[in-house]
Amino acid sequence: MFSRLKERFEVIALSTRSFYSEEIIMTSGDIVYDNIHFRHDPKWSGRLGPAEGGGLLLCVACAIEMIESDDIASVRKSFALSGISGVLKCSPGALRELLRQDHRVSLRFTAALLGMLHTVEDPDTLEKVGQVLVQLLLELQSELSLHFVLDEIHKQLSEHLSVKGLLPIFNFLGSLVEAVPDVAHSLVTQYAPMLEHLFSALRYPDEALKAAVLYVWLKLLGTAGGLATHSLPTAIRDRVCVLLLQSLANASSPQLISNCVGLLWLLVQQGEAVSVLMNSPSNQIMCSENQNSHTNNSQNQEQQSSDHCPLPLILKKCVFQLLLSGDETLQTASAKCIAGILVHSPSQCSAPFIKADVPEFLFDRLASSSNEVLLWSAYSCLMLLTEDPLFFSQCHSVYGIESLVRSLKEALQLTNLEVPKQGLLLLTEILERQPPSVRLFPSAPGFVAVSEAVIAGVSCSCLLVATQAAQAATALFRLNHQSRPVQYRETEGLIEAITNRFSELPLPPPAHCRSSGSLKRSDRSRQASKSEGYLLQALICFQAACRFAEECASEPLLKENTFTAPSKHSHAHDSLESLCQCLLRCCDSIWIPTVIRMCEHAPNAQILQYFYSILSAQFTLLPSLMPVFANKLASSGFYRLALEHKGLLCAGNRNPNLNASACGFLQKLSLCLLSQSDPAFGTYQHDVKEIEDLLLYNLPSLCYRLSDWPSLLCEAPGLQLCEYKGPRATQYCLVIILHLALQQGDRLLPDQAVFSSVVWLLHSVQEQGSCALPHSVLRSALYLLAVTQDKSPDLDGGPFNCISKALSSCQSFSSLYFHHPALLHFICRYPELAEKFGALVLELWLAKPAQHTDAEQTVVQEDIQEKGDKRESCADERQDQEPDTETMELLTLMEKYPAVILTLLDMVCTREAPLAERALEVLEVFLCSQRDYEADLCTNLRPALLQALQGFSVENMGHGFGQEHTAQVVNSLPLVLRLLCLTQASDPSSSSHNSKMDGVHFKLLYHVSNIAGRLKPTNTGSLLPALSYLSCCLSLSPAHCTDRAVSMLLSNSGLMDQLQTVLSSSSSSSSLAPSLSPSACLPPALLCCSHLLLSSLITLQRVHSAQVHKSISWSLDRAVQQLLVQKRNTDSLLLVSSLRLLQAILDVDLTSAVVCVSSGPGLVGPRPLGVEDGALYPLGFRGAQCLSTALAGLLLQKHELLLRASVNCLSSLLGFLQRKSPTTAKYMVCQRWSRFLLHCLLSSGESFLLHPVILRVITLLLQHGSRAVVWEPDLLQVMEAVERKGLKELSKEAAQALRLLLTEIQCTVLQSPPTEDHMQRVRSMIESLGPQASAESCSPSLPCNALYPSPEVKHTLNCTKHTWTNILMQAHALSPVRQLQLTPRRNLNHASVSI
Repeated sequence: MFSRLKERFEVIALSTRSFYSEEIIMTSGDIVYDNIHFRHDPKWSGRLGPAEGGGLLLCVACAIEMIESDDIASVRKSFALSGISGVLKCSPGALRELLRQDHRVSLRFTAALLGMLHTVEDPDTLEKVGQVLVQLLLELQSELSLHFVLDEIHKQLSEHLSVKGLLPIFNFLGSLVEAVPDVAHSLVTQYAPMLEHLFSALRYPDEALKAAVLYVWLKLLGTAGGLATHSLPTAIRDRVCVLLLQSLANASSPQLISNCVGLLWLLVQQGEAVSVLMNSPSNQIMCSENQNSHTNNSQNQEQQSSDHCPLPLILKKCVFQLLLSGDETLQTASAKCIAGILVHSPSQCSAPFIKADVPEFLFDRLASSSNEVLLWSAYSCLMLLTEDPLFFSQCHSVYGIESLVRSLKEALQLTNLEVPKQGLLLLTEILERQPPSVRLFPSAPGFVAVSEAVIAGVSCSCLLVATQAAQAATALFRLNHQSRPVQYRETEGLIEAITNRFSELPLPPPAHCRSSGSLKRSDRSRQASKSEGYLLQALICFQAACRFAEECASEPLLKENTFTAPSKHSHAHDSLESLCQCLLRCCDSIWIPTVIRMCEHAPNAQILQYFYSILSAQFTLLPSLMPVFANKLASSGFYRLALEHKGLLCAGNRNPNLNASACGFLQKLSLCLLSQSDPAFGTYQHDVKEIEDLLLYNLPSLCYRLSDWPSLLCEAPGLQLCEYKGPRATQYCLVIILHLALQQGDRLLPDQAVFSSVVWLLHSVQEQGSCALPHSVLRSALYLLAVTQDKSPDLDGGPFNCISKALSSCQSFSSLYFHHPALLHFICRYPELAEKFGALVLELWLAKPAQHTDAEQTVVQEDIQEKGDKRESCADERQDQEPDTETMELLTLMEKYPAVILTLLDMVCTREAPLAERALEVLEVFLCSQRDYEADLCTNLRPALLQALQGFSVENMGHGFGQEHTAQVVNSLPLVLRLLCLTQASDPSSSSHNSKMDGVHFKLLYHVSNIAGRLKPTNTGSLLPALSYLSCCLSLSPAHCTDRAVSMLLSNSGLMDQLQTVLSSSSSSSSLAPSLSPSACLPPALLCCSHLLLSSLITLQRVHSAQVHKSISWSLDRAVQQLLVQKRNTDSLLLVSSLRLLQAILDVDLTSAVVCVSSGPGLVGPRPLGVEDGALYPLGFRGAQCLSTALAGLLLQKHELLLRASVNCLSSLLGFLQRKSPTTAKYMVCQRWSRFLLHCLLSSGESFLLHPVILRVITLLLQHGSRAVVWEPDLLQVMEAVERKGLKELSKEAAQALRLLLTEIQCTVLQSPPTEDHMQRVRSMIESLGPQASAESCSPSLPCNALYPSPEVKHTLNCTKHTWTNILMQAHALSPVRQLQLTPRRNLNHASVSI
């Protein structure tokens, strides 16, 4: 190298000396040889340059002579060549004009330049020669010049020049072929001998020469789009292939390898050339001169592999050298060559490359390169190699999977997104073709790494890359690719990543937009197409995930994940259940809305096919959540959606896969809904199997639009050969689907169309001679008829007979029952159906809530034990105020169809206890809620109740109630009595002044009194409503209408004995120890009723002077003792009823034929009695003091009922004392307790100050001359409170009590009289109150809906306290003149009370 540079510098020095010694003028770069220029014709000279002037002076003759002269230094020649090149570049066509004057000059000039190719040794000059030659030929554009050049080249090649002489020629020839494409075709067609010289040159060992020759072949075959290649004879092409392989096999220089690879890339694009390359044996490739240069070992290797294709080995060696060199361009070309070979014949060419371990080198290149082209080429080549099973059997996939995953992560960072797309495609191919027996990811880190790479691909901004990543995820979800333990969390991450891309998907354009030719709309359509492609692949992936979850669920080892470390077993989020929940959550919240949105305008059959398959899979993964999921699907219109898709896309046997998928979904949805629609129905396994078969065999053929369904149902199908196939079975299938869809609120057809179609279907079936439809179909038909009846006309004649006959054909109507209000209305709408099935339907309707109520009662009882009685009472009140849904539906039914009431009454009388109780509850709520029809209802009920009571009396004739053989009667009797009591209390006509105790009323009273007298005292369930009814009859009827009733009751010895027993048990129980069990005592409600009934008998006996056949003993001593000492341990209602009884006895001056009042030493003094004790006997002076003290204490309790009962009893006591001993009465009201009582009452707050009871107490004290009441501050405080509140704000009863008080103030002389101004205020206030109203008008009745107790009660059998309070207090007014109606028990500090 150094010697060559030295020689060059010497030449330059000599040329410089000659340049100055010779007389050559070259000014300003002109190309003129002055020594000879004068001899040349001026026409060969010209100043060539820009058009605006100036330029270079060129003499063509001088240039030719300088080039041909050996005396001119190479430097001078190089300078001239540079000038000529500049002229050709700057002045196109100028030199051509000079040379056109004589073509011989042009040829001589060309020949001179060609001669320099083998005479000049300087590489730079040679390069300029070739450059000027090419430029000149392009300038001349003469075919003659081209042929002249080719002929001269051929002549020079034929002279057997040395390597140094051949190299410049081939370099020029390669440049010429590249610059002038027509030269390639001329060489192939007209200069075949020159091609032989090209072949011969390749046999030289000089790699530079080989590189130049291969460059010629490269340009020859690659120029002009490969036209020369197609014109090349086959023999020449085959020789090129063989010589190329020989050159490539021994190549070592990068330039030679590069040209070899380039030429190989051109050849492998032809199938015939690939066949030659792959089938060339080794003995042809290794030429003799190359064989001499190889060692013996190499010769042995070639001989051993002679029967194999040498190209893979050669490329392997080449690739290895390229890897060492680091030239990524050549590495890329090599990979492209391999891919080009494999594309033409992968089945034949893959195996040699695989056996040569080419995949290993490609995988290694993936792991260490980030070149986009190289990565893409390697991906493509490996993808072609994966088509051969040998690739996997030799474990190349196992070897390279880690490198592939690592390169994918790098490729996703590149700007060219085609590269990661190709890499993901390669990953997909490997995952899909990998044999199940060989795992790619035996451990968790490997699976986690590939999952991360796929997730990164899914998250790529390019939707096409994301689509390919979703396809890779689909293959990754195969069970053989899962590590141990299974990485459920990574699977969830893949699903969530795919799901998250849905928010970026654009909506597909409508159909009319797609037909538009707008470019913008076209772009939108392409985006929508990409979105549909991603959605389709995502659905396929999701289906694969569902299938993977099903496979794991079927494998106990995978389900439990036994290989998980013990420390991670508690991680519920990395489990199969967590994966299933993730699938269901994504499907429910994102996938379903996305698919519906994408397919709304243009349904896609493929998308919908996988969509319905995914929905079907959910029913298998999480069965426990499917009822909720199925209800949501059905109520969201998925029946309609699936059926419309079937009718639109599957008619005419189109899209069979979509049809099968949709049918599978509809079948699973239907069976799931069917299993939960009615628990009782689920027990009929035959019906479930029947429906399953109908859906299985008929859904595939059900590809009609919904608008065609009515006509399909009304077709006459003819003879049905198979039970589950055929047109009739299709109609049955339609009925079932209509039923299930309508059950969830999805009305597939208008109600009128459904109703008429089902009626016609029943008629058609019976016309064919069969009235027995399949049980499940009949049940669905009944449901459709019931639910759609409102918008359909009434049935009559033939249609009704068909329905009646069809329902009667069922052996068990209860199996057709479904819990829906429409069924009740449908059956009761037609009297014939109501007569046949009404009672059974009502029983089934009541049975379901009854079971529910029983469960609730169990829970309530547990709460009572844990949280006390107060909570239960509040719950009872809420339950009384808010009837359940079933009851409300029955209330509506009874208003519309009154015959239902009698049916319920019959159930009360004849059915077992739970059902009878439930029927009674409904009747109670119905009667209590009625306002406009109470009289008619009660009038209609009483005869039925009377008949029931007569039946009880007849059945129990000769023996008492409560025997074992009449257990059913005992169960029904209390219900009938309770209903009778409620009817009596709800009937406003019974309390009218014109009503008479005759007819049905008297008969009822007679039978109830007889039953009450024959009952055992322990039978409180019947005795309690019986006594309550008797009390209601006497209390709600006017006094002039009760004469016969009182006489009849007083003559009933059994009833009087019953009352005596109850009162005696009360007296005996009050004397027992406090530790006595409550079960040993009668319920307080029974004592309350006895007290109220007895008080009514006492009062009315005196009014009518009725004859008494048997008196009742009653201890006044114990009654007063109970009020004075035991009031804290006594039920409030019992205290109220005791006060009412005591009031009635005081009103008759403690003397009555009904009651024999006994006294004790605690009330009267020792005998002989004193004057006071004798006058007040059996109460006595001490008893009067004790009773007044007890009443004062009860008034301070601020208990609403006790307040009212106490003030009435106090009024009766003072009246009794006034009549028997006025002095004692005066003494009682003037005691200090009176002042203390008044002070306590007036100090209870302003809201309590104007309470009617307080006003009444003050009035009583003033009436009897008490000095405890003074004007100031007592009465003045009341007046000021009234003025502050305003008279209009007072209730009627408060206004009435205030009027009585003000009137008493005017009539009473107070100890400190008020001033005239005060009295004027009193008179003005009386005038403002208006005219005095009667007591009745100021004391309106309480509502009747609380007269009778509800079924639950504390300390009593089925009676609540607050309801019993209403019964007792409303039914019995305390005083005929000063009657104070009582409301339910409330705290005065929280609510106002109405009188």
